[in-house]
Amino acid sequence: PRAASPCTWPTTTPDRPVRPPRSAPARTRPRTGRWTSRSWPPRRRTWPASSPTPCAGAWPAATWTWPASRAGPAPPNCRALGALEPDPATSATHPMVGAGKKVPAPLAASADLLRGPPLGLTPTRDTDTEVLNLALELVSHCRAVPVVMDADAHDRAVALVSHMPHLVSSMVAARLEHAEEAAVRLCGQGIRDVTRIAASDPRMWIDILSANPGPVADLLSDVAADLEEAVRSLRALQSADQDERREGVAGIEDVLRRGNAGQVRVPGKHGAAPRAYEAVVVLIDDQPGQLARIFADAGLAGVNIEDVRIEHATGQQAGLVQLLVEPKAVPVLTAALRERGWSVRQ
Repeated sequence: PRAASPCTWPTTTPDRPVRPPRSAPARTRPRTGRWTSRSWPPRRRTWPASSPTPCAGAWPAATWTWPASRAGPAPPNCRALGALEPDPATSATHPMVGAGKKVPAPLAASADLLRGPPLGLTPTRDTDTEVLNLALELVSHCRAVPVVMDADAHDRAVALVSHMPHLVSSMVAARLEHAEEAAVRLCGQGIRDVTRIAASDPRMWIDILSANPGPVADLLSDVAADLEEAVRSLRALQSADQDERREGVAGIEDVLRRGNAGQVRVPGKHGAAPRAYEAVVVLIDDQPGQLARIFADAGLAGVNIEDVRIEHATGQQAGLVQLLVEPKAVPVLTAALRERGWSVRQ
């Protein structure tokens, strides 16, 4: 969702239908008797003076929710019209979907978009318990995973896990813009992983970052301090003085170990605690049906593939697929794939 999105149509339940004003274009009118959260008017970010005010007073039975990449306070144009905040019938939401997409979120919408990902709910002190329960019911209908938290804590959290990493990814990718062609041809899966989200639409991210600049800037200051320390340590490694070299090694080791400690805190499969898997690496041709075959062969062997990664070969119509499985399943899967003619790398 775009940051600081405009006011949305009120969310309703079957026993509390809400109709928009008659002046609203037919294509934007929510169907009554269903949950609805729609931005109106299209392609506009403020309500025109001639339009009805989208405030809670216009629909007293409505529960308001607006999707945005930040939680608080409510969008300024809504507050100026007396809507949303403070009001016991409001709660902001933030679906954690769509990172790295090259198109704006509305163009990437699908029926199962919210199935599975976390969805932040940020009720205020004025939000009624009934309103929060209705929002949780909506999240349940969408099959998302609700995470209820304070608005300020939410904005700091998304700066940490989404907004700041996106900027860092873009900065790394920017180093490639004027790099020599020979250097770019050496790109492997590591640089692809780090720069994947840098392919997103800059216009969308300008909106997102403009709505949450403070927490993002604070985190970038911390990253800048680590970078300065890393630069000093690397310069020390160039020194002929053994003491300086030891200090340089200690500095680099410190940042790498802190990176290890942080990475293991990233939730694992289905949001559970991360688990250690082992990779069975198989050479496959870049042809239709190859992945289907190898997955089917793993299934016939009774092995569940926990995750999969693919590293494409440079200049060849082939690649290495890493099948991540439980450690005890490695010998079983390796033997089964070799028996079926696959080239398994050690």
